[in-house]
Amino acid sequence: MMKLIWCLIMAPFFCFAQTYSLKPLNKNTKTSLRGLSVVNDKIIWVSGSSGSIGKTVNGGETWTWIKPVGYEKLDFRDIEAFNEKEAIVVNAGSPAYILKTIDGGLNWVETYKNTDTAIFLDGLGFWDKTKAIIFGDPINNKLQLLKTNDAGQNWVDISSNLKLSLARGEAGFAASGTTIKTLPGGKVWIASGGTVSNIYYSADYGLNWQTYKLPIWQGENSTGPFSIDFYNTKTGVTVGGNYVKDKDNSNNILLTNDGGKTWRKPQTPVFGYRSGVAYINKNTLFATGTSGTDVSIDGGANWKHISDLSFNSVQKAKKGSGVILAGNNGLIYKLEVNP
Repeated sequence: MMKLIWCLIMAPFFCFAQTYSLKPLNKNTKTSLRGLSVVNDKIIWVSGSSGSIGKTVNGGETWTWIKPVGYEKLDFRDIEAFNEKEAIVVNAGSPAYILKTIDGGLNWVETYKNTDTAIFLDGLGFWDKTKAIIFGDPINNKLQLLKTNDAGQNWVDISSNLKLSLARGEAGFAASGTTIKTLPGGKVWIASGGTVSNIYYSADYGLNWQTYKLPIWQGENSTGPFSIDFYNTKTGVTVGGNYVKDKDNSNNILLTNDGGKTWRKPQTPVFGYRSGVAYINKNTLFATGTSGTDVSIDGGANWKHISDLSFNSVQKAKKGSGVILAGNNGLIYKLEVNP
């Protein structure tokens, strides 16, 4: 009876009996992995530094490592895959490239190139297999926006659609390629950070935009949101903080119930800087970063630290139940829930 009373007072989260373990799928590969696309429980693509792209078709038992010829020095910060044959990858820095493969990575076609010294692409989001959007750091105070309607064969610059100029020192983060989130029907959220943090939202495939203040840790080049996710058009989460103070959890996670218009702090925050966050279902979320991984089972209100291992990205399978994490030194792990 006393245990039941304690649980009712302290909240169900702290009485949850499940435990979590991390199973290594790959390690000791000389690349920092940030891009992650989990197609299903068998097919996983990753991308990272030194032009490296990895793919498994058997759930991580074996990996194929690819370096597109001519692009071996690029840092591929984001990747989107549709199956074991088709994928699109984006690099950070200048020149900026978008590459596409339709034969499992044997050959890559360059579908976009920008040699502007200020170009820096941060993240990629698909609404469906043909329509997608990419955003990048501002040039002349204008957020860079690219859009495709033909599955990435061609990209159109739609930066002029966002009329508002960004503040000095306001930019995006490409720590995991997840400061952008798309949902069907043309909805997209983009989070900015640095000196100022905002949410830029479009409900019509990037034609018109609204701006919402994001009251997360901000004010320095190393602060702001490093990942966002939305369970539906109303319910969302953002994590971040200060990547040079990765064990500091001051105001580094916020929740929204109105599509990003307003944000609130959780009761118990994540335990440090986080560069990746993902909804598993409406109640269960995982967040990860260089100082570890946390879980919430009450919609993000309370968080529990479950691992000190360092990662950059976390993602649930689009079709399936697998949860994958990726990080430096080629680390790829599967997160398993133990009853």
